[in-house]
Amino acid sequence: QVQLVESGGGLVQAGGSLRLSCATSGITLRITTAGWHRQAPGKQRELVASITAAGTTNYADAVKGRFTISRDTAKNTVYLQMNSLKPEDTAVYYCHDQLRNFWGKGTLVTVSS
Repeated sequence: QVQLVESGGGLVQAGGSLRLSCATSGITLRITTAGWHRQAPGKQRELVASITAAGTTNYADAVKGRFTISRDTAKNTVYLQMNSLKPEDTAVYYCHDQLRNFWGKGTLVTVSS
């Protein structure tokens, strides 16, 4: 059974940092692209960052230089390190497995100004 469980969200002041984790089960990170997406109130869900099976990373322009996606294949976990957070980063962040098009339930990140 595939499961993606996000954690690490919360309330942080602008300029602060958070580290999101996506604990996975039922998937093998080495054969899929894993991604973090976000959805702000009233907006469409958008890709934030992804990491391919080969380990290649990709970032949305809005987060380049501030966010870093990584994975620990031994722990079957994907991470999103978020630095220099801005109020516009406020959203629910979702983990995604591209191979099965499976989504986690999300974790809320709120950045106060």
